[in-house]
Amino acid sequence: MNLYRNIFTLTLVLFIYSCGSGKPEENTQYYKKQDTETKKLELSIEASGVIEAISSVEIKSKASGEILFLGAEVGDFINKGFVLGQIDQRTPTNILDQSKSDLDAAKVRLLNAESQYERGQELHNNASISDKDFEDIQENLAQAKSTLVRTEVTYENAKIALDDTVVRSPINGTIISRPVEVGQVISSPTSAVGGGTLLMTMADLSKVRVRALVDEIDVGKISIGQSVSIKVAAYRDKEFFGVVAKIEPLARIEQNVTTFPVLIDINNDDNLLLLGMNTDVVIEILNKEVSMSVPSMTLRTRKDIYSAASIVDIPVETVDKFLEKKVQGENFNKFIVIKDSGSGPSLAWVQIGLSDLSNVQILNGLEPGDTVYILPSKSLVDYQRQFRERVEASFSFG
Repeated sequence: MNLYRNIFTLTLVLFIYSCGSGKPEENTQYYKKQDTETKKLELSIEASGVIEAISSVEIKSKASGEILFLGAEVGDFINKGFVLGQIDQRTPTNILDQSKSDLDAAKVRLLNAESQYERGQELHNNASISDKDFEDIQENLAQAKSTLVRTEVTYENAKIALDDTVVRSPINGTIISRPVEVGQVISSPTSAVGGGTLLMTMADLSKVRVRALVDEIDVGKISIGQSVSIKVAAYRDKEFFGVVAKIEPLARIEQNVTTFPVLIDINNDDNLLLLGMNTDVVIEILNKEVSMSVPSMTLRTRKDIYSAASIVDIPVETVDKFLEKKVQGENFNKFIVIKDSGSGPSLAWVQIGLSDLSNVQILNGLEPGDTVYILPSKSLVDYQRQFRERVEASFSFG
């Protein structure tokens, strides 16, 4: 065991002293330098979802009776106005014929009542009939008019009831369900809200929607109109594209995980996307080229600038003097970086803009081409230094 430990230690030491004469470097650098650069910042959120219809229509029959004809099956594409079904018309036809007869009789009665009224008015003016008799004539005329109105309404309703036995498509769309069959007898109480018997359900599938569940940590980064990339298991080599249409305000909590439904609209002109398909979505929340950027690791605050400055040997007094002045926006859009001023490292306040977490846009405080220091944590540097000292104490190279 000691042999293996010695071999490992020797290998590590040889790596540390692997350059030149074999002597240790006097000033080991625990940092990197990088120039500000033009960079494309990209950031996205991944989620899963299910495809659903944006709009669907329930096709109901207001008529009661036997279903004589159904003109479409599930999966059929139907144009607006197409006959989807027909219900037995015998009873509505009989009712219509009866109401037509009642209407004709009411018209004749009204004509007679009007004739009697004209003659009665003349007799009443000549005092040939009493006031009571003339009042009866007037009442008969009023009743005839009322009867005519009532029978006209009944007749119109009978025509509507007959028309209701033929069911037509209200939209262009695809049949997605059909719970009834030809020969089935249906009863359609239309007086209730949403009354009628469901014959079919249609949906316009030329444009569909993904209902994606996004973690509450990420939902605040999403906004309406953002671009989305969608993939489904059925077409792994094909990428679909959509846009965020809506963010629902009510969270879903399952197994202590809180998510929010985000609705994504997708054009489906080829009808490849089917309802109920599972999807993987990537929501693009940032895709922009910025003229000046630096790694996010270069940003420092008042709390950690002292430890960072000590790595590049900036005196504490220099840091104290730099921090004397309060800067509006600290820790929000104003941060400290250590830059190479030519004569050595120096401190500078910078204003940041967009960020893809790895890199951040610089709005001011630096110039294009400026060099900044990328520094590890002070604890990591201390550990590396201590390790180096232990190695140097264990071995000596001439």
